[in-house]
Order: sequence, then structure tokens, then C-alpha cells
Amino acid sequence: MTMDPTLPEPRGPLSEAVITALAGGSPPEVAPRTVRDAEPLGEDLQLALYVCYELHYRGFDQVESRWEWDPELLRLRGRLEDRFLATLRAESPGGTDVEIALEPLLVEDPGAYGVSHHLLDAGRWWEMREYLAHRSIYHLKEADPHAWVIPRLRGESKAALVAVEFDEFGGGRGERMHAKLFADLLDGAGLDSRYGHYLDHAPARTLATVNLMSLFGLHRALRGALVGHFAAAEITTPPGANRLAQALTRLGAGPECTRFFTEHIEADAVHEQVMRRDVIGDLLSREPELASDVVLGIQATALLEDRLGDHLLACWRSGRTSLRRPLP
Repeated sequence: MTMDPTLPEPRGPLSEAVITALAGGSPPEVAPRTVRDAEPLGEDLQLALYVCYELHYRGFDQVESRWEWDPELLRLRGRLEDRFLATLRAESPGGTDVEIALEPLLVEDPGAYGVSHHLLDAGRWWEMREYLAHRSIYHLKEADPHAWVIPRLRGESKAALVAVEFDEFGGGRGERMHAKLFADLLDGAGLDSRYGHYLDHAPARTLATVNLMSLFGLHRALRGALVGHFAAAEITTPPGANRLAQALTRLGAGPECTRFFTEHIEADAVHEQVMRRDVIGDLLSREPELASDVVLGIQATALLEDRLGDHLLACWRSGRTSLRRPLP
């Protein structure tokens, strides 16, 4: 039995063209105007881009592996990426000072109130399950997008990033891989832990946070942005993970559910120092011209995570699902 996910349902002309091509075996046909008119962060473009990227991960059931490097599909993907990247650049403040870009992430704003705060203080079980379904789109492939940057780094920055990735992949133990811990969490929460199972449930705001990593990881020219993203993620994870572990305990979940988050509390606190000092520091000492890209990676991560967080809280406060379709 295949473990590959099935192709999702289209959400517009772009995703329909990509999915139809993969299912039927013919190159996608998309008019340039269709790409120009699409909302860069909208459902159709983000799903089309996600499907294109997924060919570089597990792929899809009954879709031939050759599609990964199909020139027509890559040409279309490039046009989609141009729209996405242009929007990220336009909506990020920009700059070249990495320390200033990281500064807001190092100390939590005491007045901030995000998704993890809500789930800890007042979250209901159905909200927690929805949050886990959203995050499954990435966490079941956790650390895979960041592995693409390894051959694009040199010296200390490469060695230090590999050390962080080694922890992400369980320190050489399959049962400790973070993706496996998240699958265990899904099982413990009564959710489906199959890779890609909740793709049709996930809105564009969720897909964009994952597409960001794939975009930065697959392009050598954006290696600085991928490093910036990775650093931002490691810095902001420990406090949120601590609250989520406590929230799960409050809701009566067992250790198979909390283990994923407790694993991240100490590990990512160490990773933060490694990413800032050894990865970013060494990278910019060798290639100072990448500073603006590192800043882009930090700011774009915050931009997309804030958009997703705002969506989740707005939906939950009004008593409605944050997914495109409710969970069973």
C-alpha cells in the first residue's frame, strides 16, 4: 500500500491546471493573465505552488516521479514563485541589520497574545485539534526544507546547521525524529497521522507558511533567507512550545501528545544560540552581501505566521472552524 498522499482538490484555475496535468500526464496550460490575476497569498496560487513543491518531497500517489523536473511545470512554478516572492518583499520592512531584525524575537512582548496563549488559557479540545491539523502540513516533514541549504553553505555555518538538523532528525534515532513525534501526537489526539492527510483542510494561510520554506530552500540564491527563516523559527519556538505542552496537559492529553512540544523547549533554546552565532555569524562573515536576504527570511516568517495566527484566533473567537472543512 502506498504511503504517498493523494492529489488535493483544486481551488481555482491555477491549481486545477497543475493537478489536472499531474493526474493526466500532459503539461499544464495556463495563460499568463491567469497567473497575473491570481491573489499571491490566496487559495488558488498557494495550493498550486504547494503541489509543485511537494513533487520535491514525497510526491503524490499515482503521479510519476518524472514530474519533479518537467520543464513546463517548472516554468509555471517559477511564475508562481515570482508573484509570491514579490509580495513577501513588498510586505516586509526590509533592511540589512540582522540584529535589529532579530531583536523583537529575543524577548517576548508582555502584552502579546497569540495562539499558544489562547490555547493555554481558554482553548477547547476542538481548537487544539484544529491547530494540530494545520501544523501537520509542515511538522510531518519537519526540517526537510532546511536540509536543502546544507550544500549551499561553507565552513562553520554548514557544520553548525548540520548539528541543528541532526537534532531535528532525532539524533540518528528514527523514533525521536521530530516528524515522528508529531505523528505520535496526532495519533494521541485522535487525528490522522498520515503524511499530507489534512492538505484539503488547510487554508492558504497555512500553506503559505510551508511554501515559504520550500521557496527559500530550493533556490541557492535565497540561502540567506532560508537561514534567516530557520533562525527565527528556532528563536520563537521554546516559549510557545512550553505553553502548548501545558495546554495539552490542561486538556487531559497524555505524554504521547506533550512529548513533541517538551522536546522543543530545551532543544530549540540551544539551537537559537547556534543559529545566531555560528550559522548566521559565519555566513555573513563570508558573504556579507546576504544580510538583506537573512533579514527577509526573518521578516517574512513573522509576516506569514502573524497572518495565520490572526486567522485562527478570529475564527475561534467567533465559534467557527479555522479549517476549510471541519474535522470529523
